[in-house]
Amino acid sequence: MVDLQFRRQLEGYGLTTANILYRLPDHPALLQEFIWQDYDVYPNFPVLHRFIDFWRREIEGALHSIKVAHNRLITPAEIRKVGVEFRLN
Repeated sequence: MVDLQFRRQLEGYGLTTANILYRLPDHPALLQEFIWQDYDVYPNFPVLHRFIDFWRREIEGALHSIKVAHNRLITPAEIRKVGVEFRLN
């Protein structure tokens, strides 16, 4: 059985990290930092957008800014089909 995270990487997902700054409801002059990390697809980031939509619906802290970093851990050049297989007994 193939690990789900490995399968997602083969489908084009990469590790995405978002640095989210938000304002506290009780202290709007203060900024709080939240780090979010998951596998997502560049450039649309559907997983991150779902999380941001959840944040806006369910969390009272108003978003200030979001910085996103993304890196594909497995690239197409790293995986090749093996043409020949040898077995030694």
